[in-house]
This record gives sequence, C-alpha cells and structure tokens, in this order.
Amino acid sequence: METLTFHSDDLDVTEDFLSRAYARMRIGSGSSGSHRARIRRTGIDSVSVDELALDFEMDYSVTPLGRICLCVVHEGTVRDHTFQGVEDAFGPGDVVLFAPPDLPYTGRICNARYNITMLEPDLLAQVAGDADGSRPVRLTGHRPRSVAAGRQLHRTIAHLRDTVLADPELADQPLVAATAAQHLAASVLAAFPNTALDGPVAADHADAHPAVLRRALAYIDDHADRPVTVADIAAAAHVTVRALQYAFRRHLDTTPLAQLRRVRLAHAHHDLVAADPGAGATVSEIAARWGFHHPGRFATLYRDTYRRAPYETLTGR
Repeated sequence: METLTFHSDDLDVTEDFLSRAYARMRIGSGSSGSHRARIRRTGIDSVSVDELALDFEMDYSVTPLGRICLCVVHEGTVRDHTFQGVEDAFGPGDVVLFAPPDLPYTGRICNARYNITMLEPDLLAQVAGDADGSRPVRLTGHRPRSVAAGRQLHRTIAHLRDTVLADPELADQPLVAATAAQHLAASVLAAFPNTALDGPVAADHADAHPAVLRRALAYIDDHADRPVTVADIAAAAHVTVRALQYAFRRHLDTTPLAQLRRVRLAHAHHDLVAADPGAGATVSEIAARWGFHHPGRFATLYRDTYRRAPYETLTGR
C-alpha cells in the first residue's frame, strides 16, 4: 500500500510535487496571500485516491497522465477546464473525468477541496474488454450518464478510501486489493459512456456452449485464491468476455464474478468451520483472506447463504 502527504505554501515546490505525483505540469497563481496546498494519497497497485485542498486560485496545464483521472469536487470550483473538444466547469458534488489518459488538459482551480482518483486504463479491459486485449475500452464522455450514476460512483470511491485504503492490513490482502480495483473499474464503466458493448454479438452466442462454461468453472475453482479478472476467466475458456458473460447468464443465470464470489464464500465458510478462535482467528481476517473487504456485506452474504452469522460458525454456536 502506498501513502504520501504534502503540505506547502510555495508554488514552485507545489509544482515540482504535482509533476512528480501526477504528470509534468505548469501551475501559476495571480492571487496574493497564502498559496497553501495540502495533499494526502493512499493507493494500491493500480488505483490511488488523493484528497487535495488548495486555499488559493491556481491555473494548471498538464501533460497526458496515462491514467484515468476522476475528480470529485467537495468545495470550491474548477473553472475553464479544457481538453480536446471539451470546455467545462465543475462545482461541489460533481463527479467528472478530467481527460482521456492520452490527452493534455488545462484549467483553473478556485479555492477548492476535491478528490482525485486514478486507475490504470487496463482495469477497464479486465472488467469489460476482450480477453486478449485487442479491443481496449475507452470512456467516451467526461460526465456520468446521470446524476444517479455519478452518486453511485462517488459512493464507490468513498468506500474505497474510507474502508479499504484506511486499513493498511486490509489493503495489503491481494484478493481485497484486486476485488476493490475491479469494483472501482466496474463502477466507472457503469457511470460513464464507454466503448464496451453491453450485449453479445452473434459470435458470442455461438461461443456460449456448455464446454465454455466447464472450462470457466474449472478455472474459477482452481484460482479462487488468486487475483482473478473476468478477462482471465475468458482467456482460460478461450472466448471473449462478452461470450463468457452470455454463457453464464444463459446456463447459470449469474455472472462470472458472482460465481467467483460464491466459490470464495464457500472457501471462507470452510475456513471458519476449521479455524480456532482461541488461537486468534477472526471473521474479519478470514473474510479478507478471500477478498471480502466489507465486514457488514460479508456477514449479510454469508447469512443469506448459510442461514447463520459467520461468527456463529467460527465459535461453533
């Protein structure tokens, strides 16, 4: 897990830090008085969440980030934000894509407190792209499809920041980190217009036969203890992600990730039965081992499946 903090009221120092933490940029300010900047970052392999507070007006000109960069404005405004074909302004509550990963952008931050969440573009392909990566997924709009979609993405970012990244021991669990990153990527795809196809094409229908399902289920069973993406499962089954998803819907009325979660839950149940609470075993530790980073949601899922609380299984009640 990565963490960093930054505090300065020197524009040159702030520019140097921002260029190292994000991408090469130039900043400036015409305002007098304090130029105080405060930044705190927490992150895992392919995802980082930053909270920034700039107590002044700052112009910025940024080279391409190479990453998907989301912004949630808490206070203040972002004005004259411009990249190829787009000029916009953002205020409190707005959730936006700053720019596509390969484009530079400019703008002005006005006494703002805001969140920057960055993720690797490959995560979108892992969730919704082709297994071989031949059709990368791109976001085609910088604002969410709807207010509700923006709010849902905001909640996902807040959960990642306040639950997963707030606990280093939890964030360092490989399955927790992988699951959290995939959840964020799926929420981004649900929120923004993108190039991923929502429905299967004719070839996907043809590929969605039982042998595909058998290969996919075997791969899930054999790799449930490792970070697994939908693209990994599709590659093991020798089909596209869309064909895989269609096969699971058609034959099992579920999704590949739901099946993976079901298998991991079964492993967690087995570990709860076998564990010794007297030796320090806990529900949270076992849940995190199998990628369940939200204790309340794990307890609900477990109770719905096994008709008892996970603590009751652990203690033999």
